[in-house]
Amino acid sequence: MEKLSSLVNHFNELWPESEVAEWDRSGLMIGELTAEIQTVVLSVDVTIDVLEHARQLGANLILSHHPMFLRGVHTLREDTVKGAEAGFAIKNQIAVFSAHTNADFVSDGVSQTLAKALGLGSLNFLDLETKQGVTGTLSEPTTLLNFARAAAKALPSVAQGIKVSGDPDRLISRVGLVAGAGDSYLDIAQSANLDLFITSDLRHHPSQDFIEQGKLGSGPALMDIAHWAAEWLWLETAKQQLSDKFGSVSFIVSDLSTDPWDFVVMQ
Repeated sequence: MEKLSSLVNHFNELWPESEVAEWDRSGLMIGELTAEIQTVVLSVDVTIDVLEHARQLGANLILSHHPMFLRGVHTLREDTVKGAEAGFAIKNQIAVFSAHTNADFVSDGVSQTLAKALGLGSLNFLDLETKQGVTGTLSEPTTLLNFARAAAKALPSVAQGIKVSGDPDRLISRVGLVAGAGDSYLDIAQSANLDLFITSDLRHHPSQDFIEQGKLGSGPALMDIAHWAAEWLWLETAKQQLSDKFGSVSFIVSDLSTDPWDFVVMQ
């Protein structure tokens, strides 16, 4: 076993607090730093189901990507979502720590893990000034349709599937991506000499403008993948990094999907 303080110190080495975005709320959400930690569950989100899964596994800590308290919470009444989650964690002595924006663009972070899973090499930053996002190249060009099919196999299955805008026969070589919600990077992607830009949670109007702008200057194709699926892959990378450091602690990647959608209906 290890003290929670030792784990937190190492978390902050892997995913520096200095890289946390101003609006983000990463870090230790719940827990006593002197507590002994034997089992850690890794998950994209903290939900009641994830907390119950952690309890069943005898876990003392959940390491999540998304913060438990990202938006303002003014009550922990247990008839509210966050109150119920916090109450469950405290009663079952489960600490909660999140590494969010500080894990997104570091080496072997969330976006790099996604890029490697999609077969990209020669990785670099999409935005060189802020060192955010990822670009990479395929070892051999392939069509947009074939790339989308390969991506569907590389990612965990969700109701959304993969949504793509572009000529299915277009050759894809240079790809940019942001794991998670990334429509704020669309303008940067448009001018980054890409064949394809991949992100999640794309809204109608920004996506439409991106596609229309691309028609004027041969801009990149666009791919929308599910937010949870894009980030879940990183958990295995984080598990390996932590297992190498803390041999006496068991690290378990939760296989529970916290994607919000259960099914899709098509005509």
